[in-house]
Amino acid sequence: MKIGIVCYPTFGGSGVVATELGLEMAALGHQVHFISYSRPVRLDANVANVHYHEVVVTDYPLFDYSPYELVLTSKLVSVVKQEGLDILHVHYAIPHASAAYMAKQILREDGIDLPIVCTLHGTDITLVGRDASYEPVITFAINKSDGVTAVSESLRKDTLEHFKVKRSIDVIPNFINLKRYEGLKRNEIRERYSKNGQPLILHVSNFRKVKRVQDVVKVFAGVRKRMNASLLLVGDGPERYNIEQMCRDLDVCDDIHFLGKNSKVEQILVNGDLFILPSETESFGLAALEAMAAGMPVISSNSGGLPEVNEHGFSGYLSDVGDIDDMIHHTLQLLSDPSELQRFKQQARVQAKKFSLPEILPKYIKLYEDLLSA
Repeated sequence: MKIGIVCYPTFGGSGVVATELGLEMAALGHQVHFISYSRPVRLDANVANVHYHEVVVTDYPLFDYSPYELVLTSKLVSVVKQEGLDILHVHYAIPHASAAYMAKQILREDGIDLPIVCTLHGTDITLVGRDASYEPVITFAINKSDGVTAVSESLRKDTLEHFKVKRSIDVIPNFINLKRYEGLKRNEIRERYSKNGQPLILHVSNFRKVKRVQDVVKVFAGVRKRMNASLLLVGDGPERYNIEQMCRDLDVCDDIHFLGKNSKVEQILVNGDLFILPSETESFGLAALEAMAAGMPVISSNSGGLPEVNEHGFSGYLSDVGDIDDMIHHTLQLLSDPSELQRFKQQARVQAKKFSLPEILPKYIKLYEDLLSA
């Protein structure tokens, strides 16, 4: 197959999953073409069967804002014709699904009928898509896609509740490439931030309000009153200043370390003891899954798709959104009992295997094959 993949190239879950999916399809011998405004952060430059096509947006004096959707549409038409793509898989509804639909109509004028798969990842539905100004476009793009998938049952239900969807939506969960974690050992990061053997608590996100990173700091401050520990915050984003201010207000700055963005996050995760993800909403929670793959139990909220990923009492614990005391309790419960912590670490790895590539990849392959044979 010749597969086109459209995604955001950032550190977010949609870009990571889209890139990993493409790389695995390429490893099976398929030709994969990534189409985005910059190279995805997880995409190596020299990989067999992988091609990258940049969407270049130029300034035009008539527009106050660059018309990315139109430029993307034109690029899709060009790549499909030049490379002879068999199928197009767009990740994130806005603006990828609507641009793909326009490209499909243009291609039909030349006798090309291209199947389109749209994967819904979360904020395109739960946040952006609920804006009344976007609703008609999103509804139309979903209904006109040839195949639609959601990364969790929670997201599928949200989509059906908030949009007038007239077609089926398949749930294909996010996945993780466990090969990235094979053979990893604790490294200099552990030595640097756990000099006295204290536990390392981790959080990874884009530091947006929906991630509630301030709750992570509050939980850590509560834990720090009872035991020595260090907190590593991986990522960056608009809430960074407020988080730093809270660290100062709670007088825990000496034990909190900002590591910034990192494309090889597993090299950091492998050093941790416990992961906290208190998000307001998560359509799936890929960060939690990556933490489990690295052998960390997860303390998370019970919002959205997180209960589908983090099994309460097995791979970690679930708490209501904003319930700081409950999260502190579960964190101390694990960190204060080495044998219990070790058991949960092993169970976290078992849970991660349920979302491994061998479990999930065949679902996408079947979807592609079914659409191409229709």
